[in-house]
Amino acid sequence: MSLTRAMLGQQIREILLERIFKGELQPGDRIVELQLANELGTSQAPVREALRELQSLGFVEHQPYRGTRVRRITEEELAEIFPVRAALEELAAQEAASRLNGKVEELEREFEAMRAAAARKDLQDLAGHDARFHRLIVEAAENKVLLDLWKTLRVEARVVVTALKIDIDLDELAEMHRPLLEALAEGSPEKAGRALKYHFEVLQAMVKGRENA
Repeated sequence: MSLTRAMLGQQIREILLERIFKGELQPGDRIVELQLANELGTSQAPVREALRELQSLGFVEHQPYRGTRVRRITEEELAEIFPVRAALEELAAQEAASRLNGKVEELEREFEAMRAAAARKDLQDLAGHDARFHRLIVEAAENKVLLDLWKTLRVEARVVVTALKIDIDLDELAEMHRPLLEALAEGSPEKAGRALKYHFEVLQAMVKGRENA
């Protein structure tokens, strides 16, 4: 696969995710490869790559004779991802707290960017900074296996879907990261690990509460 084709696939994937998040593509809507390729002025190959990745992430499904359609993501599915992320990021936070030595300026910038996006009610921008905040923590752990596993969770997309599903206030979502930032600034592996674990426990409880409502 050429680099150009890979880059095109990534761009198409992002376009489709945005349409799903904005409700332009609803659960059950069919995505036709040829039609999308013609619309975007590309071949079907990168469209197929994008759809294959979206299927692996659970956002679309392919069925014989019915083609590729947008999947309905349930609260139960979202809740299942939290313990996985919590386990990975709790370990990452413990390692990061020791390695950062209180130098959390990049994390502070992402936190402030989240707050600014929340004030503008810009969920897409908030999700991007949210994902980068968590990625900085995982990268600071300096564990390639951990980072590779974390990347497969497609965190930015999960943030958007979660926020839409539980209808969380964006200011509240941004502020939930303050205890994480403070624990990492303090440099305590124990506090940082507990803060990450609690962060996901709260989100998981919100999702389950929504599911049972």
